[in-house]
Amino acid sequence: MIVKMKKVSLVVLDSTRKESLKALRKAGVVHLEHIEGEGAALQAFRESSQETDKALGILDEIKADKKQKIVQEPLSKEEACAKAKEILSLNDRKKSLFDSINQDSQEISRLESWGIVDPEELKLLAEKAVFAYMYEVPAEKYADIGDEVKTVLVNTTGKIARFLVVSDTEILDRPAGLPPEAYAVPLPRASTEIIADDIRKAQQEIDCINRELFIAKKYAAALVSYRKALVSDIEFENVRSGMAHEEESESESIRLAWLTGFVPVDSMEKFRKVCAENGWAYASDDPSDEDLVPTKLKNNRVVSLIYPLTDFLDVTPGYHEFDISGWFLMFFCIFFAMIFGDAAYGALIALLGIGLAFKGLGKGKFFAPINMFVILLGLCTMVWGVMTCSWFGIDASKLPKELVEMSFMPFSKAKYALVNGLPFDSSAAEDYANLNQKIFCFVLAVVQLSVAHIMCTLRNRKSLKAIGDFGSLIELWGMFYVVMAMVGDPDRFSLGVNESTIYVAGIPLPYLAIGVLLAGFALSFVFSNYEGSVKASVLESCKNIISVVLGVVNVFSDTVSYIRLWAVALAGAAISGTINTMAGPMLGKFTMILFGAILLVFGHGLNLILNLLSVIVHGVRLNTLEFSQHLGMAWSGTKYSPFSEKQ
Repeated sequence: MIVKMKKVSLVVLDSTRKESLKALRKAGVVHLEHIEGEGAALQAFRESSQETDKALGILDEIKADKKQKIVQEPLSKEEACAKAKEILSLNDRKKSLFDSINQDSQEISRLESWGIVDPEELKLLAEKAVFAYMYEVPAEKYADIGDEVKTVLVNTTGKIARFLVVSDTEILDRPAGLPPEAYAVPLPRASTEIIADDIRKAQQEIDCINRELFIAKKYAAALVSYRKALVSDIEFENVRSGMAHEEESESESIRLAWLTGFVPVDSMEKFRKVCAENGWAYASDDPSDEDLVPTKLKNNRVVSLIYPLTDFLDVTPGYHEFDISGWFLMFFCIFFAMIFGDAAYGALIALLGIGLAFKGLGKGKFFAPINMFVILLGLCTMVWGVMTCSWFGIDASKLPKELVEMSFMPFSKAKYALVNGLPFDSSAAEDYANLNQKIFCFVLAVVQLSVAHIMCTLRNRKSLKAIGDFGSLIELWGMFYVVMAMVGDPDRFSLGVNESTIYVAGIPLPYLAIGVLLAGFALSFVFSNYEGSVKASVLESCKNIISVVLGVVNVFSDTVSYIRLWAVALAGAAISGTINTMAGPMLGKFTMILFGAILLVFGHGLNLILNLLSVIVHGVRLNTLEFSQHLGMAWSGTKYSPFSEKQ
């Protein structure tokens, strides 16, 4: 259920703001409204947090040998701050060295064909009135250089001629006798030998920095702890500096500061006690419709197993919406089991959950929700796999007869074939099982969506709007027959009347279903927008007539949408069968057994991953989209997160 909240306003002396917030944080019951603080202290904390994040990112990039065990060492806050800055400084120096190496390497490459180039030697020549300038020109153009230009050919490699322009006076402009294709070669900053030596020194310094960064990995855990502490410091300083307060008062000692937030009703007694102990003034009231009230969910331990999934999806119902945790858990388990659809897969998932539980045994987390949730999903998948006689996609003819007999005949083609004396690969048996599984998908649809409309009807039971919700419910039931006639089993369900038509109270069932559908649409049309006036409700529906009509189409599409469970499961079973078919011949040859085993492990492992993705895409969607839309839920909530001391 969604725990009721109280909106509270807390007033403290401005002079005791810091101490009061420490006491409030220790109580850990108030979810504060959004506060935007400012100030040098807050900015310093944020900068330290950013620096620590960057430092940890740098350490993560330093890979250690798997055999090397790095013993973590603790650091104080001040030491951790200094270590983060040191790591960033080392990394910045490393980047600078890489840039220098890159630039110098380009210089070496540019002048490689000239041999050793030393600008100092050219300066010495200039002091003796011999000025030399480096030029390059296409080899065939060298002969076009005018006689008035004195040149010394250095070499010709490929199609490029390298030469020196020599003069007894300094040349400030480009000599007129040079062809347009000739271009001056800029001198390097130093001798190419010195540049090459600088590259070697820079690489040695980089190696030294890498060793220092590797040694710094022993402080990674300390930096993580420091970053967590900074998160708490940032939160605290943000609240402290952002609290509303009096700008002026007669006496600074009686200046007030205040904040607002939300407290669960079951924590109000604790809140009152803390206020009394610290001499705070407070006021509490029910939240208004405009307030952004956080959502706190409170359920039993079984229903709470769904929380790891909703936390992963980061979805929270709004304060005024429904808590569907129990329904979410029940239907998600069914969807998960149907999509994986294999008893052996289910056993592997259950074993994974058991392994996680024993791994957390030493930390007191054996019964952690995630562990129990995985085990539950595995067991549900095993049940469905047993019912459908699915075991690693193995052909039923190769399974023990006991496993076939354990299966549920309406969903098991193997059991149907066994009972009726048909071959296990009989198309009649396969059609029979597939049809029943498709019908089961539509039954699931009408059951889950009916739950949604019943919940809406009960919520509005004191208003005529409940009639509109009831109309949507029976509209869904009428649409179920239409879906069965068009998509499910047209042979048994028909929109027309024939010799096999079933009559209910003298009325043909097709006509009754269409009548229920139309009656539900009419009730929904008249009362779905009821806010005190039937006339206004009808007028509102008329204004949105296109959306109202499309709503009927949506009911059809939402119901049909559940067939995805059967389709995805069928695809997974086909992949399993294909893998077995490919690996089977290998297992019959001694030299190929290893390759066959690898193929089986890889193939079924890949199929498990694909099924998991299908669950996220399809199994979650049916709960958070189709089911939620019929409930009118937008998952617009903010999770209750009280101002508290972080572990």
